[in-house]
Amino acid sequence: MPVSLPVDGLKRRSFGNKWSETMGSCVNLVEVWRGAFLECIHRGRVVVCDFRGDVLAEWGDSSAVILPRSSSKMLQALPLIESGAAARFGLGFEQLALSCASHQGAHIHTDRVDAWLGVLGLSENDLCCGPQEPSALLERNELVRGDKRFDRTHNNCSGKHTGFLTLNKHLGGGPDYVEPDHHVQQAVLAAFEEMSGETAAGYGIDGCSAPNFACSLRGLATAMARMANPDGLGVVRKGAANDLVAAMKAHPDLVAGKGRACTELMNAMDGSTVIKTGAEGVFIAILPERGLGVALKIEDGATRASECAMATMLVRLGVADCNHPAVQKRLWPTQYNFAGLQVGRIVPAEFFYASGALI
Repeated sequence: MPVSLPVDGLKRRSFGNKWSETMGSCVNLVEVWRGAFLECIHRGRVVVCDFRGDVLAEWGDSSAVILPRSSSKMLQALPLIESGAAARFGLGFEQLALSCASHQGAHIHTDRVDAWLGVLGLSENDLCCGPQEPSALLERNELVRGDKRFDRTHNNCSGKHTGFLTLNKHLGGGPDYVEPDHHVQQAVLAAFEEMSGETAAGYGIDGCSAPNFACSLRGLATAMARMANPDGLGVVRKGAANDLVAAMKAHPDLVAGKGRACTELMNAMDGSTVIKTGAEGVFIAILPERGLGVALKIEDGATRASECAMATMLVRLGVADCNHPAVQKRLWPTQYNFAGLQVGRIVPAEFFYASGALI
């Protein structure tokens, strides 16, 4: 059974302002083979933490400071609920899942974002995330055939930004809600630091124009462990964390989309575990039944490696079946050439995968 952590017992750690100074060491995690030749090695760091911030397993230096990118969206969504904005505007699990999403711009995503904006009395023009061509093939082809342009609702972060707009409307703020000193982002920063137990080591501007606050990989895993076991975070934050995790469990299709790793792997685990990817090789997992958080970062930012490494961790932690097709698709993906010939494979490094079950 997870042990509750008193709110005043949350650890805080401070880091310098330069990310490059705290990179730390990496280890070989994922191998790319072409026939009998080891053609590429992806290096990175992985850490498993509990709600105290204690490291239970580690590969590489988990004190390295990173930008979590979209893997931290559930932390960015905490103020949406804690402020009372979600209740005021009647948000359900679909909207909460979208607030944590990096979706592909399919109709199931954009139609819900449009409806949500309508409830707020706002429009696509109020989103600061910028337009993005949908990655969903059907919707992209529809736009081309219909001679229409993609817009801000197609942006993979439009759900997160509609959540920001909801909080902003509740607080009565100005339209520049992505500015780091805006009260929306200050609320996000406070939640981020409290959950990670660290003072943010600065920020970078994300692809959607919102600030992305930096922390150590260990801090990110700690935050996810506290999402998994929020018993010591106080009644309001516990409720917010539980609602966001439950929403992602209930709607993995809204968190990412058809064919995407987050959606397929969450479906493969029957809602026992929440996972979320981020750009540049970041991936997190929230394990509510174990009260654990996982965070990983691939040094070169390769998605094929971060997905393989996360599948490895899910299998080793006993929450994913290595024989499930969606897991095998990431754990041991086969590479084919344009003629359909099998030419290679991607596999976790032997010491990373074969060193026994974890915890």
